[in-house]
Amino acid sequence: MYYGSIEAGGTKFVCAIGNEELEILERVSFPTTTPEETMSAVIDYFKKYQAELASIGVGSFGPIDIHPDSPTYGYITSTPKLAWQNYDFVGALKAVFDVPIAWTTDVNAAAYGEYYYGHGQGKHSVVYYTIGTGVGGGAIQDGRFVEGFSHPEMGHMLVVPHKDDDFKGACPFHGNCLEGMAAGPAVEKRLGIKGQDVPADHPYWEQEAYYIAQCAYNTTLMLSPDVIIFGGGVMKQEHMMERVHRQFKELLKDYVKTPELSEYIVTPKLVDNAATIGCLAMAKDLLK
Repeated sequence: MYYGSIEAGGTKFVCAIGNEELEILERVSFPTTTPEETMSAVIDYFKKYQAELASIGVGSFGPIDIHPDSPTYGYITSTPKLAWQNYDFVGALKAVFDVPIAWTTDVNAAAYGEYYYGHGQGKHSVVYYTIGTGVGGGAIQDGRFVEGFSHPEMGHMLVVPHKDDDFKGACPFHGNCLEGMAAGPAVEKRLGIKGQDVPADHPYWEQEAYYIAQCAYNTTLMLSPDVIIFGGGVMKQEHMMERVHRQFKELLKDYVKTPELSEYIVTPKLVDNAATIGCLAMAKDLLK
């Protein structure tokens, strides 16, 4: 028996096959172009395992419709990616694979992986953010996603501009929201070079850490989670976490007592596997 994982990102789709122990047996990726091209590649990949495929877990870029009683459940809805607007993602899979399909956001999937097998293991509540091409957030409380009329869009919380930052923000909807100020495209638009090419001693990183620390501050006071996990390409800068811890402490001013920061604000234990493991775990849990 195999489980399928689809991490549907804005840049690429990462597909994987896992076993009962959620070991990743094979993983491939396809560029995110049009639904016709990308989904054709995804479906062809899983057809190789169709006889043994028990279920599929999907974590998708959004916004998406997460309510099973909705006529557009399983759709990608009002995404800026025009070709994917109002696309019936789950329906396209169901047309080929007669198996249960778990459906959530890509960030929720990563949160799920960390909750069960990463830094959230044994904890009641986990919040996961990805800081990369975009910014997204997902939260889990006692094994259930925190959501209501829709899934959270925590990446678009407003942040206070740093005193030395005159950048107005790259988000076309909100300007100086977290994504507009701290995501990869915002870094590149502000500095003229990609984030991975910005030297570690560049003064900009203090501004980036300030925005991420605000995110942790807001999350702490709104949700009081047991752990806050920051993934994504920006957080692969080895110097970032120390800066975030320091600025978070300055913002919080000991108003509430949090767990030790080295265990409270962390990067993913599962590193780049968080969403894939999360999708496999969701697929397995569907059969319980």
